[in-house]
Amino acid sequence: MEGTGRRFQGKVAVVTASTQGIGFAIAERLGLEGASVVVSSRRQKNVEEAVEKLRAKGIDVLGVACHVSSREQRRDLIQKTVNKYGGIDILVSNAAANPTVNPIVEVPEPVLDKLWEVNVKATILLVQDAAAHLSQESSIIIISSIAAYSPEASMAMYGVTKTALLGLTKALAAEMAPNTRVNTVAPGFVPTHFADFLVRNEDVKNSIEERTLLGRLGKTTDMASAVAFLASSDASYITGETLVVAGGLPSRL
Repeated sequence: MEGTGRRFQGKVAVVTASTQGIGFAIAERLGLEGASVVVSSRRQKNVEEAVEKLRAKGIDVLGVACHVSSREQRRDLIQKTVNKYGGIDILVSNAAANPTVNPIVEVPEPVLDKLWEVNVKATILLVQDAAAHLSQESSIIIISSIAAYSPEASMAMYGVTKTALLGLTKALAAEMAPNTRVNTVAPGFVPTHFADFLVRNEDVKNSIEERTLLGRLGKTTDMASAVAFLASSDASYITGETLVVAGGLPSRL
Protein backbone atom coordinates (compact mmCIF):
# COMPACT_ATOMS: atom_id res chain seq x y z
CA MET A 1 0.00 0.00 0.00
CA GLU A 2 2.92 2.30 -0.53
CA GLY A 3 1.97 5.62 -2.01
CA THR A 4 -1.37 6.00 -0.20
CA GLY A 5 -2.20 9.53 0.87
CA ARG A 6 -3.11 10.90 4.29
CA ARG A 7 -6.79 11.59 3.69
CA PHE A 8 -7.75 10.53 7.22
CA GLN A 9 -5.18 12.38 9.29
CA GLY A 10 -6.83 13.30 12.58
CA LYS A 11 -9.86 11.07 11.94
CA VAL A 12 -11.12 8.22 14.11
CA ALA A 13 -12.39 5.04 12.45
CA VAL A 14 -14.22 2.14 14.12
CA VAL A 15 -14.28 -1.11 12.13
CA THR A 16 -16.14 -4.17 13.42
CA ALA A 17 -14.93 -7.73 12.75
CA SER A 18 -11.57 -6.26 11.85
CA THR A 19 -8.87 -8.63 13.10
CA GLN A 20 -8.59 -10.56 9.83
CA GLY A 21 -9.84 -10.67 6.25
CA ILE A 22 -11.69 -7.74 4.74
CA GLY A 23 -12.17 -5.97 8.07
CA PHE A 24 -8.47 -6.03 8.87
CA ALA A 25 -7.59 -4.75 5.39
CA ILE A 26 -10.03 -1.87 5.87
CA ALA A 27 -8.58 -0.94 9.26
CA GLU A 28 -5.06 -1.15 7.85
CA ARG A 29 -5.86 1.04 4.86
CA LEU A 30 -7.59 3.72 6.93
CA GLY A 31 -4.73 3.63 9.44
CA LEU A 32 -2.04 3.93 6.78
CA GLU A 33 -3.87 7.01 5.51
CA GLY A 34 -3.60 8.60 8.95
CA ALA A 35 -6.70 7.50 10.86
CA SER A 36 -6.66 6.32 14.44
CA VAL A 37 -8.41 2.97 14.11
CA VAL A 38 -10.43 0.90 16.56
CA VAL A 39 -10.41 -2.81 15.73
CA SER A 40 -12.62 -5.46 17.24
CA SER A 41 -13.69 -9.08 17.07
CA ARG A 42 -15.14 -11.66 19.43
CA ARG A 43 -11.83 -13.14 20.57
CA GLN A 44 -9.40 -11.12 22.69
CA LYS A 45 -6.43 -13.06 21.31
CA ASN A 46 -7.32 -12.07 17.75
CA VAL A 47 -7.72 -8.45 18.83
CA GLU A 48 -4.29 -8.41 20.43
CA GLU A 49 -2.65 -9.95 17.37
CA ALA A 50 -4.30 -7.43 15.03
CA VAL A 51 -3.27 -4.51 17.24
CA GLU A 52 0.32 -5.72 17.22
CA LYS A 53 0.39 -6.00 13.42
CA LEU A 54 -1.10 -2.54 12.91
CA ARG A 55 1.16 -0.85 15.47
CA ALA A 56 4.15 -2.41 13.71
CA LYS A 57 3.13 -0.35 10.68
CA GLY A 58 3.01 2.87 12.66
CA ILE A 59 -0.77 2.96 12.99
CA ASP A 60 -2.45 4.42 16.07
CA VAL A 61 -4.82 1.65 17.09
CA LEU A 62 -7.14 0.65 19.92
CA GLY A 63 -8.34 -2.95 20.18
CA VAL A 64 -11.59 -3.96 21.89
CA ALA A 65 -13.11 -7.43 22.09
CA CYS A 66 -16.69 -7.12 20.90
CA HIS A 67 -19.41 -9.53 19.82
CA VAL A 68 -21.70 -7.25 17.84
CA SER A 69 -24.80 -9.12 19.01
CA SER A 70 -24.05 -8.20 22.63
CA ARG A 71 -25.58 -4.91 23.74
CA GLU A 72 -23.02 -4.50 26.51
CA GLN A 73 -20.01 -5.26 24.32
CA ARG A 74 -21.24 -3.00 21.51
CA ARG A 75 -21.68 -0.10 23.91
CA ASP A 76 -18.31 -0.86 25.48
CA LEU A 77 -16.71 -0.63 22.02
CA ILE A 78 -18.23 2.79 21.39
CA GLN A 79 -17.55 4.09 24.91
CA LYS A 80 -13.89 3.06 24.91
CA THR A 81 -13.48 4.73 21.52
CA VAL A 82 -15.02 7.96 22.79
CA ASN A 83 -13.03 7.84 26.01
CA LYS A 84 -9.75 7.61 24.11
CA TYR A 85 -10.40 9.69 21.01
CA GLY A 86 -13.38 11.92 21.84
CA GLY A 87 -15.62 10.91 18.95
CA ILE A 88 -16.05 8.93 15.73
CA ASP A 89 -15.57 10.10 12.16
CA ILE A 90 -15.84 6.79 10.29
CA LEU A 91 -17.92 3.76 11.27
CA VAL A 92 -17.57 0.54 9.27
CA SER A 93 -20.05 -2.25 10.01
CA ASN A 94 -18.37 -5.39 8.70
CA ALA A 95 -19.43 -8.22 11.02
CA ALA A 96 -21.42 -11.04 9.41
CA ALA A 97 -22.36 -14.66 9.89
CA ASN A 98 -23.35 -17.42 7.48
CA PRO A 99 -24.15 -20.47 9.62
CA THR A 100 -26.17 -22.45 7.07
CA VAL A 101 -26.07 -23.83 3.54
CA ASN A 102 -29.70 -24.96 3.70
CA PRO A 103 -32.42 -23.77 1.33
CA ILE A 104 -34.50 -20.99 2.87
CA VAL A 105 -37.49 -23.29 3.39
CA GLU A 106 -35.31 -25.56 5.54
CA VAL A 107 -33.44 -23.02 7.68
CA PRO A 108 -34.22 -23.60 11.37
CA GLU A 109 -35.62 -20.66 13.30
CA PRO A 110 -32.59 -20.31 15.62
CA VAL A 111 -30.35 -19.99 12.55
CA LEU A 112 -32.69 -17.39 11.06
CA ASP A 113 -32.44 -15.50 14.34
CA LYS A 114 -28.62 -15.57 14.24
CA LEU A 115 -28.51 -14.37 10.63
CA TRP A 116 -30.84 -11.49 11.46
CA GLU A 117 -29.07 -10.65 14.73
CA VAL A 118 -25.55 -10.47 13.31
CA ASN A 119 -26.08 -9.38 9.71
CA VAL A 120 -28.84 -6.80 10.07
CA LYS A 121 -29.94 -5.98 13.60
CA ALA A 122 -26.40 -5.53 14.95
CA THR A 123 -25.66 -2.95 12.27
CA ILE A 124 -28.78 -0.98 13.18
CA LEU A 125 -27.98 -1.09 16.89
CA LEU A 126 -24.33 -0.19 16.29
CA VAL A 127 -25.42 2.93 14.45
CA GLN A 128 -27.84 3.76 17.26
CA ASP A 129 -25.06 3.40 19.82
CA ALA A 130 -22.62 5.50 17.81
CA ALA A 131 -24.98 8.19 16.51
CA ALA A 132 -24.52 10.67 19.36
CA HIS A 133 -20.73 10.47 19.00
CA LEU A 134 -20.44 10.95 15.23
CA SER A 135 -18.65 14.08 14.07
CA GLN A 136 -19.88 16.58 11.53
CA GLU A 137 -19.18 15.27 8.02
CA SER A 138 -18.91 11.71 9.31
CA SER A 139 -19.26 8.59 7.23
CA ILE A 140 -20.91 5.22 7.85
CA ILE A 141 -20.03 2.33 5.56
CA ILE A 142 -21.90 -0.96 5.69
CA ILE A 143 -20.40 -4.10 4.19
CA SER A 144 -22.98 -6.06 2.21
CA SER A 145 -22.22 -8.65 -0.49
CA ILE A 146 -22.68 -9.47 -4.16
CA ALA A 147 -25.05 -12.11 -2.75
CA ALA A 148 -27.44 -9.26 -1.96
CA TYR A 149 -28.25 -9.07 -5.68
CA SER A 150 -28.24 -12.74 -6.64
CA PRO A 151 -27.96 -15.15 -3.71
CA GLU A 152 -26.12 -18.39 -4.43
CA ALA A 153 -28.11 -21.51 -3.54
CA SER A 154 -25.73 -22.40 -0.72
CA MET A 155 -25.97 -18.93 0.85
CA ALA A 156 -29.53 -17.92 0.03
CA MET A 157 -30.67 -16.65 3.43
CA TYR A 158 -27.32 -14.94 3.97
CA GLY A 159 -27.94 -13.15 0.67
CA VAL A 160 -31.38 -12.04 1.81
CA THR A 161 -29.92 -10.43 4.94
CA LYS A 162 -27.37 -8.68 2.77
CA THR A 163 -30.17 -7.40 0.52
CA ALA A 164 -31.77 -5.89 3.61
CA LEU A 165 -28.62 -3.83 4.15
CA LEU A 166 -29.12 -2.11 0.79
CA GLY A 167 -32.49 -0.82 1.98
CA LEU A 168 -31.05 0.07 5.37
CA THR A 169 -28.41 2.17 3.63
CA LYS A 170 -31.07 4.18 1.76
CA ALA A 171 -33.13 4.72 4.90
CA LEU A 172 -30.20 5.71 7.11
CA ALA A 173 -28.78 8.04 4.48
CA ALA A 174 -32.08 9.96 4.45
CA GLU A 175 -32.33 10.04 8.24
CA MET A 176 -28.74 11.07 8.92
CA ALA A 177 -28.27 13.68 6.20
CA PRO A 178 -26.70 16.15 5.87
CA ASN A 179 -24.10 15.59 8.60
CA THR A 180 -23.46 11.88 8.07
CA ARG A 181 -23.12 10.06 4.76
CA VAL A 182 -24.18 6.40 4.66
CA ASN A 183 -23.02 4.06 1.92
CA THR A 184 -22.46 0.37 1.34
CA VAL A 185 -19.75 -1.73 -0.27
CA ALA A 186 -20.89 -5.02 -1.80
CA PRO A 187 -17.83 -7.26 -2.16
CA GLY A 188 -17.65 -10.05 -4.67
CA PHE A 189 -15.98 -13.35 -3.85
CA VAL A 190 -12.88 -12.79 -1.74
CA PRO A 191 -10.87 -15.73 -0.36
CA THR A 192 -10.75 -15.13 3.39
CA HIS A 193 -11.22 -17.31 6.47
CA PHE A 194 -14.93 -16.40 6.30
CA ALA A 195 -15.09 -17.62 2.68
CA ASP A 196 -12.50 -20.37 2.82
CA PHE A 197 -14.57 -22.51 0.44
CA LEU A 198 -13.07 -20.37 -2.32
CA VAL A 199 -9.65 -21.84 -1.74
CA ARG A 200 -10.68 -25.30 -0.54
CA ASN A 201 -12.46 -26.20 -3.77
CA GLU A 202 -10.52 -25.52 -6.97
CA ASP A 203 -13.57 -26.17 -9.17
CA VAL A 204 -15.63 -23.59 -7.29
CA LYS A 205 -12.77 -21.09 -7.45
CA ASN A 206 -12.33 -21.57 -11.20
CA SER A 207 -16.06 -21.34 -11.84
CA ILE A 208 -16.35 -18.00 -10.04
CA GLU A 209 -13.26 -16.59 -11.73
CA GLU A 210 -14.70 -17.49 -15.13
CA ARG A 211 -17.93 -15.64 -14.32
CA THR A 212 -16.15 -12.40 -13.48
CA LEU A 213 -15.25 -9.99 -16.26
CA LEU A 214 -11.77 -9.52 -14.80
CA GLY A 215 -11.00 -13.22 -14.53
CA ARG A 216 -10.01 -13.30 -10.86
CA LEU A 217 -11.30 -13.39 -7.33
CA GLY A 218 -11.34 -10.22 -5.29
CA LYS A 219 -8.65 -9.20 -2.82
CA THR A 220 -9.15 -7.79 0.64
CA THR A 221 -7.24 -4.71 -0.50
CA ASP A 222 -9.78 -4.17 -3.30
CA MET A 223 -12.49 -3.86 -0.67
CA ALA A 224 -10.37 -1.65 1.57
CA SER A 225 -9.74 0.73 -1.32
CA ALA A 226 -13.47 1.05 -1.97
CA VAL A 227 -14.20 1.76 1.69
CA ALA A 228 -11.40 4.32 1.86
CA PHE A 229 -12.86 6.11 -1.14
CA LEU A 230 -16.39 6.24 0.30
CA ALA A 231 -15.08 7.37 3.70
CA SER A 232 -13.00 10.17 2.20
CA SER A 233 -13.84 13.69 1.07
CA ASP A 234 -13.40 12.40 -2.49
CA ALA A 235 -16.89 10.91 -2.01
CA SER A 236 -18.34 13.96 -0.25
CA TYR A 237 -21.34 14.09 -2.62
CA ILE A 238 -22.16 10.38 -2.40
CA THR A 239 -24.67 9.00 0.08
CA GLY A 240 -27.31 6.27 0.08
CA GLU A 241 -25.41 4.30 -2.54
CA THR A 242 -23.99 0.80 -2.88
CA LEU A 243 -20.61 0.37 -4.54
CA VAL A 244 -20.29 -3.14 -5.98
CA VAL A 245 -16.69 -4.39 -6.00
CA ALA A 246 -17.09 -7.76 -7.67
CA GLY A 247 -15.00 -7.88 -10.82
CA GLY A 248 -18.01 -7.37 -13.07
CA LEU A 249 -20.35 -10.04 -11.66
CA PRO A 250 -24.02 -9.16 -12.34
CA SER A 251 -25.19 -6.85 -9.59
CA ARG A 252 -28.54 -5.25 -10.24
CA LEU A 253 -31.92 -6.35 -8.94
